[in-house]
Amino acid sequence: MGVPSFYRWLANKYPKIVVNALEKTEEKDGTQPYPDDLEFDNLYLDMNGIIHPCFHPEHDDVLTKYLNTPGTYEEVFSNIFEYIDRIMMIVRPKKLLYLAIDGVAPRAKMNQQRTRRFRNAKDQETLRKEEDRLRRQYEVEGKDVLPKQDSDVTDSNIITPGTTFMFELSKQLQTYIHLRISKNDAWKHMKVILSDANAPGEGEHKIMSFIRLQRTCPGYDPNTHHVLYGLDADLIMLALATHEVHFSILRENVLAEDKSKTSRSSVLLQAGNSKTNVVKCRGWFKQFDLNRDKVDISQQMNSLDISAAGKPKWLVKKPHQFLHVWILREYLNLDLRSTNVPEKFEYDIERLIDDFIFICFFGGNDFLPHMPTLEIHEGGIDLLIHVYKQEFKNLGGYLVNMEKVYDKKGGYIKLKRVEKFILAVGAYEDQIFKKRSAIRESKLRRMLSEVEDESGNGEEELFPVISTHNQKGSSVGSDVCSPYIEKSPDHDVQIIENTKTLKEQLKSYNREISDVFRNGLLSDMVKLGTPGWRKRYYKYKFSAETDADVEKMRKEVVEKYTEGLCWVLLYYFSGVVSWTWFYPFHYGPFASDFKGLSSTKVMFQRGSPFKPFDQLMSVLPPTSAHALPPPYWSLMTTDDSNILDFYPNDFDVDTDGKKFLWQGICKLPFIDEERLLASTKMIEKELTEEEAQRNAENADKLFLHSSENLALQIISSFNNEGSIEQKSYMKVYTGLSGDINGFVYPNLEPKYVCDSKGLGNDHDVLCVYYDPPCFSIHIPRVLEGTDIPYSDVSESDIKEVRLWHESHGYPVRSNRSHGQPEEDKIDPSVGFTSGWRGRVDEIASSSQSRIQERHLRHENHSYPNRSNRSYEQVQGAQRSPTIGWSGRGRGRGHDATLNSQSTSRYDATRTPKEQTNSPSWWDTHGRGARRNWPNYENRSTNYNARTSTVNGQFWAVRSESSSSNQGRGQWGDAQSKNASVDASNHRWQRY
Repeated sequence: MGVPSFYRWLANKYPKIVVNALEKTEEKDGTQPYPDDLEFDNLYLDMNGIIHPCFHPEHDDVLTKYLNTPGTYEEVFSNIFEYIDRIMMIVRPKKLLYLAIDGVAPRAKMNQQRTRRFRNAKDQETLRKEEDRLRRQYEVEGKDVLPKQDSDVTDSNIITPGTTFMFELSKQLQTYIHLRISKNDAWKHMKVILSDANAPGEGEHKIMSFIRLQRTCPGYDPNTHHVLYGLDADLIMLALATHEVHFSILRENVLAEDKSKTSRSSVLLQAGNSKTNVVKCRGWFKQFDLNRDKVDISQQMNSLDISAAGKPKWLVKKPHQFLHVWILREYLNLDLRSTNVPEKFEYDIERLIDDFIFICFFGGNDFLPHMPTLEIHEGGIDLLIHVYKQEFKNLGGYLVNMEKVYDKKGGYIKLKRVEKFILAVGAYEDQIFKKRSAIRESKLRRMLSEVEDESGNGEEELFPVISTHNQKGSSVGSDVCSPYIEKSPDHDVQIIENTKTLKEQLKSYNREISDVFRNGLLSDMVKLGTPGWRKRYYKYKFSAETDADVEKMRKEVVEKYTEGLCWVLLYYFSGVVSWTWFYPFHYGPFASDFKGLSSTKVMFQRGSPFKPFDQLMSVLPPTSAHALPPPYWSLMTTDDSNILDFYPNDFDVDTDGKKFLWQGICKLPFIDEERLLASTKMIEKELTEEEAQRNAENADKLFLHSSENLALQIISSFNNEGSIEQKSYMKVYTGLSGDINGFVYPNLEPKYVCDSKGLGNDHDVLCVYYDPPCFSIHIPRVLEGTDIPYSDVSESDIKEVRLWHESHGYPVRSNRSHGQPEEDKIDPSVGFTSGWRGRVDEIASSSQSRIQERHLRHENHSYPNRSNRSYEQVQGAQRSPTIGWSGRGRGRGHDATLNSQSTSRYDATRTPKEQTNSPSWWDTHGRGARRNWPNYENRSTNYNARTSTVNGQFWAVRSESSSSNQGRGQWGDAQSKNASVDASNHRWQRY
């Protein structure tokens, strides 16, 4: 998964590292070199970065996403093959293609996998229930929509080692590789290695282990150009850690929009004018692809033209970018150099790069929980670099020495220097937390003002007048495909529009329930930035009540976190140091907590990886039990299971201090390895032969054309030594293979490539098991003989960055605008002003029932019964097509105009002094007359009560007072809200 926002930060800070990839779409075989005179030797695919977007493609248009989601394994596999073909056409490697699928992960990674899968299952169940409710509502309203698509791939949790899906994917990839080598000239002279889900280890780390071992072998070419495809930001760190200069990262430009692509929904709408019968099933969705015929998967793979019109267009083809590591190295060499160095000190770019990798771990990684001190979007990495340069002399030199990675005394990391470094970072915590608190308060005020603004609007029509007659033959509430339905073309288009509206409502619902503030779930128990935050943190996160408990827990947390930093460092530079170690807490320490770090004694037990089914039992929620063989199901679901407590049906999500639900911490119980393995061991004897294969550990597979020299040598060696079944292995070295080292031995598995039709001669491709070379110590240095590519990076490209906590982009809390009440003074116990706090709580708590009351909105097909409201109807409020409400009524048109002219409550470019002396927001923007609003002279009449909408809910402002001026001291300008609000008795009431 990588470090959130890291790639964006890196590309913005060092822009020359990123270049757009060139793609010749008109070429069909990929035999020509890369268009920009840049040749690549080896291409490595982090396959999980391909599998996921092919499994559940992302589209901006909700209907396009709905229709483009594959429904069968075969469709997902076809997407994957097309994706690989496209990457091959971009990179055009000359020597090697390495496909690495995530296998069983270390325990340190399983905790994150477990959290993500449990959260995903919970979110999907919530959305499923809401979609069912919306479909029932549409049926009552007589609106036809497309039925739910029957799908075998609704649960993305099956993208985990050991499942049937991953087992079938491995077989299909073997078929695909066989076809490409035998029929495509661009593949014919390449070697292809497949490391599937039955080979332990994360995909990207299997790739890095392969590279590290190859570069230690005699005959290795130090100018081999590697390209690694993947979306995880940690791939950049891993590439730097190899110290290979000729290294590039290829990834999608996820921010780019391919405007030339015609969406599937637009094709449907255009085709909706044709007079064709409609079938309400998956065939109905695909009928408009007039050239799309149902073909055998082997025939699809035989097509070498990935842009052929007859192939399914499931994927949005986004442009790609290369990140060139050699240019990044030049940037880091210039940016990390400190002018404050020890005497007789000589710079070493390789040590600088290793230190950069290490300090970035403090900004986030996949194996340790987030440290509250640093956020990348707050310039966290910039602060780490700043402290590193400022304190370099005081530290005494570099933080790590990866040439001593196998030193039994731990010489690879200088813990005393690390302690000084991170404590120096901790010295900035108070400033960071105070600014974070000020920004948080500013956002809360802005949200409160927005709610108030919306609450001052006139009544608006939330739903159009709905025809309640049922359409003959409608079967919206059913998921069963119906027979042919004779409908007009206009009706077909209407069905599509209805479906799009439903999906947009579902998307809006998902966004709404994720907003912690607007759902009234906002909490800030720790109150970072106010006195006592550390004690509160350990109290609420670690249940430490007394000062002694806090200190004891701090030491334990720091010790385990330090172990974790060492584990991650070794993992990036030498591979898995321990399969069983994991961080045993849900929360991390503060930077200022690391006092005593240097006294930590770090020792690891290597252990062994889990079996695939044991990992599935460790990371899957009960709702995904179907991904396991049936004998395992009872361990997750029955009351007599000894490990039932590992699989809660519900769990707490800590959103304290968070704005969105997805940012919360899932407080799941940690797996007890001993208990788990004791329970699963008894089940293994009940497995079928195929299930046992899914649960086994396998080696990588090497594919090459039988006419290649290495293939001929392998065949000859095995034939000369008798029966293949009796062979052990054959050593492969550079002089023989040309570019790879290791060991091969016969593949005695069933030949899955023979299962499909039309594969041609099975002897065209040789498939053998492959093991990497014997272990050698990795040298974290550029190898002798490396040609350093030209780079135009200079000192002028290194820009000084102002630290986030020192900038004045947000107002300080003491500088209140003129409209802020006098009693709204800083309360250090709560982290924001007490007056605003009360009103925020009131608005937020009033909003808490919105999600529950969504059902009421849809059950009423027109306006609520206005005659039963206990407020005075506003006179003279009439609809205007341009501004929503004219005369004395205001609607969303006014708010849109107002917001377009004042996009922020505070101008980020102004200094605090300017903000203090300027007119308040209310004085500047709050009154209709300031915007030349009609009928402002009548502003004092008929403002005693108004209705409005807030996120689709009907509201009315009620007051014990009828004076429109009485609320001015409390709200700045009550007239701007078209309502009177009493300072002591105001309240919001929903209708």
